[in-house]
This record gives sequence, structure tokens and C-alpha cells, in this order.
Amino acid sequence: MEALLGIFSAFGLSASAGLNAYIPLLVVALMARFTHYIKLNPPYDVLTNWWIIGLLIVLTIIEFVVDKIPAIDHINDFVVQTFVRPAAGALVFAASTNVITDINPVLALALGLLMAGSVHAVKSVAIRPAVGVATAGVGHVPVSMAEDITSTSLSILSILMPVAVTILVVLFFTWVFWYFFLRTPSKSGPKQGREY
Repeated sequence: MEALLGIFSAFGLSASAGLNAYIPLLVVALMARFTHYIKLNPPYDVLTNWWIIGLLIVLTIIEFVVDKIPAIDHINDFVVQTFVRPAAGALVFAASTNVITDINPVLALALGLLMAGSVHAVKSVAIRPAVGVATAGVGHVPVSMAEDITSTSLSILSILMPVAVTILVVLFFTWVFWYFFLRTPSKSGPKQGREY
């Protein structure tokens, strides 16, 4: 049962990395350093090093600020974070599953990469552009702040309540699949011009 909870926790943490690459790594590092809720095995215990924690704090602040600046946030999302977020998801998945079980490290990295990459893709390809169009760009800052809050909450809850977080992640992806692939378009649709 403990191994299953570790896997649930890993999925929640890697999903969180799809929203913000550094928050789940920082949460894992701080909780491993200061609490008994998570203990990182080598080589992942390097996350508890003060230099790494300091670096994660700096990177978290940089991503927080950059993601609030119009135009630069798009470059950050599409150029930089397309590689960083899946890599962070892979790392945090492998680190958190290595705590409890001997899951194959390559499989753990692949699952984390897939989870974080999927969340990042939904965020950067579907949600952010839709918010930009709907709000003429004004909605990016509040949405970015909501993503940071969600990533932090999801990271903490993934360690403390992994089953609940797994249910939320499954519900989210079910909704995304339904919204983009299964729902029928509205019959009212856009109004057509008058025919002469």
C-alpha cells in the first residue's frame, strides 16, 4: 500500500511540474529537509542540499516573475518551459517513487516526463491561448497566479494526501479529453450574415 501511495504522490508532483517546473522540486526538497513526510534516497537526496534549495528558490522566483510579463511569458512557455517542465516532472517522479519502491528508474522518468509534458501541453497550447483571446491578454497574470497557487497546493497535497490528488488529476484529464474530443459543438454557433 505504501508503494502505491508513493506512485500516486509521484503522479501528483509531476502534474504540478507541468504548471510550474520548480515549485514541486522546491516543495519536495523542503519537506524532505524539514519533515518526516518524505525521505529522499541517493542520488535524489541532493535536493536537500542548501545550495540546491537556494537555486530552486531563485529559479522559482524567476519563473514567477517572467510568467507575469506579457509576450515574454509566451517565449518562456513555448521555448524554455517546453523542455524544463517535463524534465522537472521526470526528476520529481523518479525522486518520489525512489523513496518507497524500486520502480524501474527509466520507467519512472518516462512517466514523470509524460505527466508533466501533458499538463504543460494543455496549459500552453489550449488554456493560455484561449485566455489570451478571451481577455485580450489581460487574463494572463491572474491565470498565471492561479497556476502558481495550484502548483504549490498540488505539490503539498501530493505528499500529504496522494490518493485525493490522484483523483483530482484523473478528473482533470477526463474533463480535458471530454472538452476537446467528445463534446458536440453548440448548435447555435456563430450567427451567419444575411443572404441577399
